[in-house]
Amino acid sequence: MITEGAYNRITEFEWLYNAHLEARKQKRYRTDVLLFSDNLEANLFQLRDELRSGEYRIGPYRKFFVFEPTQRLIMALQYRDRVVQWAVYSLLYPFFDRMMIEDSFACRRGKGTHRAADRLQYWLRQVHRKAGKWYYLKTDVSKYFYRIDHRILLEIFERRVKDRALLSLLRLIINSEDTRFGLPAGFAPWACPEDMWLYDVGVPIGNLTSQLFANVYLNELDQFIKHGLKVHHYIRYMDDGILLSDSKSQLHDWEGAIEEFLVAHLHLDLNNKTVVRPVDEGVPFVGYRLSGTHRILRKQTSRRIIRNTKSLCRSLAEGAITREQFDRVIASYNGILQYCESGGLRSHLNDIYCDLVLQLPHPRLQERLLFHEQDGGIRCTLTPALS
Repeated sequence: MITEGAYNRITEFEWLYNAHLEARKQKRYRTDVLLFSDNLEANLFQLRDELRSGEYRIGPYRKFFVFEPTQRLIMALQYRDRVVQWAVYSLLYPFFDRMMIEDSFACRRGKGTHRAADRLQYWLRQVHRKAGKWYYLKTDVSKYFYRIDHRILLEIFERRVKDRALLSLLRLIINSEDTRFGLPAGFAPWACPEDMWLYDVGVPIGNLTSQLFANVYLNELDQFIKHGLKVHHYIRYMDDGILLSDSKSQLHDWEGAIEEFLVAHLHLDLNNKTVVRPVDEGVPFVGYRLSGTHRILRKQTSRRIIRNTKSLCRSLAEGAITREQFDRVIASYNGILQYCESGGLRSHLNDIYCDLVLQLPHPRLQERLLFHEQDGGIRCTLTPALS
């Protein structure tokens, strides 16, 4: 239980200073961070005084769209508000993380997509050795971030947080007075008129606290599945869940129970991506298609990497981006490719580089970009010609 006095702790100068150090990581040379840091002590004292007097208000959100892997509306706060969010997160995360199931892998320290893939593949190897046919249920919550009910979320926090000042700050963050985060049913973010957005549902994608809120909210479902339905093979990465069983009818029963729980207790529903399929076909999860013996990229992920690599190579050849910018993106692709069988894709990416950047008719003539296995992993580098 988070008791009285927690709010005083997160509004101490030292706590806010540590929150500033966290908030500026990887962003310390951005303009808003430099401006805040230029008069850091005064800004932190002002923030502390506003929080303790009850005068603190959240600034306006900056909205923009991202298009990878799908189109999403991102809402970014001013830097001073991100410091406050880190202060709140630093207190709440350790407490609520201990309450979550072991097999929830999104936005948690020591977890992530690769650990999630490892865990599911471990189960698939187990069931692969068992007699009979096994199936998986893939659950996907419709417009999850945009449909989180504020009242229910606050009720969850009220059961665990007894500090009234901290609850007031959580209400301020969740129930934004100036910005609406929620979508009506049937609307996508880019297709919904501004006046139809909702105040009482939704959390903004892009907020640090939204990641925690989303996990705390769906932890209710996790507890129901693990302890109510008593499902052993259940894993979740944000709003994507996988359940395994040797009975297709059992999975359909679980699907019905999950749908009923979501509607009744969390005011959410499953979308049409929710399916029951044999595990022999491979299980799509965290960007891969997994089986007991193989891990390959999903086709849409492969196509996206190929498409983006072509665009990057053209930009590099034309001088529109620097080599450093190019290498940074390629390194991120290496981070994906090193965890799956990707020899054919790596060869194809090498050929794209040679054709568009080096303009060589054959990739073995001079220099080439190599995506290759090295010391148990994969690296990307320019090397001399292969003979």
